Amino acid sequence: MSVISDLTEKANDKLKILEDLTSNVKQIQDNVLEEILTLNTNTEYLQRFFHGKFDKEIFKKNVPVVTYEDVKPYIQRVANGEPSNVISTRPITGFLLSSGTSGGAQKIMPWNEKFLDYLTFMFVVTTTASAITMPQ
Repeated sequence: MSVISDLTEKANDKLKILEDLTSNVKQIQDNVLEEILTLNTNTEYLQRFFHGKFDKEIFKKNVPVVTYEDVKPYIQRVANGEPSNVISTRPITGFLLSSGTSGGAQKIMPWNEKFLDYLTFMFVVTTTASAITMPQ
């Protein structure tokens, strides 16, 4: 097998994954939301909305749409050394700073290994697929 055909096969595999992910977006979003809520129900931030039990309807009813300023105190606490479980059951492994171009001030964004895994996966899928879609 040539290098080009091997790369094309790998790209096609990645494209198939991307197609699968985008063909059933609502179900995937529901699954991701359920995973996030299941893992984080006992965080300090979410406990005040769920009171010990949750489902998607309780989430929609009790958890308001918030701005960065609403969650900033929780993020700051973790950034200042409090345990990650203030906002996440997974350990916060780092913080990113935004550029500050959409409001004038930089924002601190926590991340964990799961986020990094998702980011790496999407980078690999999209770059591999786009790099190999050239004519042969």
